[in-house]
Amino acid sequence: MPCPAIQAEGLTKTYKEGDPPAVVGLDFSQPAGSTWALLGGNGAGKSTTIAMLLGLLVPSGGRVVVLGHDMARERFAALARMNFSSPYVALPHRLTVRENLTVYAHLYDVPQARARIAELAERLQLTSFMDRPAGQLSAGQKTRVAIAKSLINRPELLLLDEPTASLDPDTGDWVRSLLEDYRAESGAAILLASHNMAEVERLADHVLMLKDGRIVDQGSPNDLIARYGRDDLEQVFLDIARGQGRAA
Repeated sequence: MPCPAIQAEGLTKTYKEGDPPAVVGLDFSQPAGSTWALLGGNGAGKSTTIAMLLGLLVPSGGRVVVLGHDMARERFAALARMNFSSPYVALPHRLTVRENLTVYAHLYDVPQARARIAELAERLQLTSFMDRPAGQLSAGQKTRVAIAKSLINRPELLLLDEPTASLDPDTGDWVRSLLEDYRAESGAAILLASHNMAEVERLADHVLMLKDGRIVDQGSPNDLIARYGRDDLEQVFLDIARGQGRAA
């Protein structure tokens, strides 16, 4: 049986002594090949959790194991097998799309990098602006380039922070279809943080509901909708955010 994609044990993060923790005692195990979602309002701890999973933040307590690698001791072995995308993390504006992807291909030691970049450019419809500086791209084009960057090393774990934020409905649907196809083809696990509840209902097998840095409920989207007696996940989200609890 394959090891979990992510194993978090008592994961905790406090930024400053005396302040309330941003994340408190998270325990979860995401299976390989699954798509999970982190949901919660602003300040719930989603981005902090992702940063700890990436090894960008050192936990104040607890342990993270990614793809069988303890992030405290084997971070670089794990990073070679995973990747990350967020519309809030800009690529160098002066570099062209081709140059940006080439840099990341070398950082990940991607074999036959030129062929891999050409493959992604074709699949993500980047060919018409490969030699344009990243700073001159539209929001939708930047998102497609960010997704290409996140797939450059064929990751076994893909972490996504608001992958379709600011996109029009057509481009957002296109990105979601691409992620579904990548998971089906590669068997990769995906963990996404999103405020788009319809997106989560479509993509996620399992949802972790965060509030004040804690997991307050979890389950499949359908299970959560049924448990709270609601019509969709957005209504469940609002119930939890407003402290209204489950249906009787």
